[in-house]
Amino acid sequence: MKNQTTVVEFIILGLSNNHHVNIILSVVLLDVFLLTVMGNIIIVTLYQVDHRLQTPMYFFLRNFAVLEICFTSVITPRFLYSLLTARKSISLPGCFLQLLLVFFLGASMFCHEAVMSFDRYMAICHPLRYGTIMNGRVCFQLVLSCCVMSFLITVPPTFMVVLLPFCGPNVINHFYCDTAVLLQLSCVDTGHLEVMIFFLATVILLGTLTVTIVSYGCIISTIMRIPSTTGRKKVFSTCSAHLLVVVILYSSSIFRYLRPGQRGVQDFDKVVSLLYCVVVPLFNPYIYALRNEQMKEALKDACGRIS
Repeated sequence: MKNQTTVVEFIILGLSNNHHVNIILSVVLLDVFLLTVMGNIIIVTLYQVDHRLQTPMYFFLRNFAVLEICFTSVITPRFLYSLLTARKSISLPGCFLQLLLVFFLGASMFCHEAVMSFDRYMAICHPLRYGTIMNGRVCFQLVLSCCVMSFLITVPPTFMVVLLPFCGPNVINHFYCDTAVLLQLSCVDTGHLEVMIFFLATVILLGTLTVTIVSYGCIISTIMRIPSTTGRKKVFSTCSAHLLVVVILYSSSIFRYLRPGQRGVQDFDKVVSLLYCVVVPLFNPYIYALRNEQMKEALKDACGRIS
């Protein structure tokens, strides 16, 4: 039975209670966080200083890099702090703020994934009309639509979670504030809210996944018609790397959030959460941008000017 005392803070358990394991985790997570942020900062900086990158593709990559910096900064530093100081408590406002930012930024990233897939579809399948269709106004409207859609989908259910009464226990079996655990800790029946969150997660995940699959399906079909074997291999190599990231991101997210009636978090769920919270953000800047030849040239020129 839950007691009737009002909860003023939550205790985030993290991944392990072993001190030595936490030390190793903190070193690995710090390295991953720094590499992720550094890679995305390089993308943003190069876009701003190199006129050759002022194209729709790099415009979307720049915005995606900003989202990744914000997303990882919401989760990883707080997790590192709890690992290094053994302070696992977080205030209710801090927990709710993290919850809101994680889901708003996460939804925005999924929408940007779909937009970037559509952009690559236009560039590869309709190269002659690409510059006309994907002009600056359209690119800005697509990015703005991603933010507005994410806001409308994630903010209302998050505020409904914030308004729930919490009267104990206050232990979150995760490494960040997540809806599944908070719903489990509430004193009232949250069945209707679980259904709403499941429906909205389905809209975001399966909606953006459908756009991504259709776009890459058309891209692969176009690639197979390229007469040059070298050109076909080059384009297919780039697309296959993108698809690998998409598969990891969507499979882990769908497994985590699209399970009806799920309440709470198991240990395996926390490992799965690491994929889309830590691993995929590390890969994205290097697969989407920094292995690109044009980006490499821009980076080389920028380093030359600095030296």
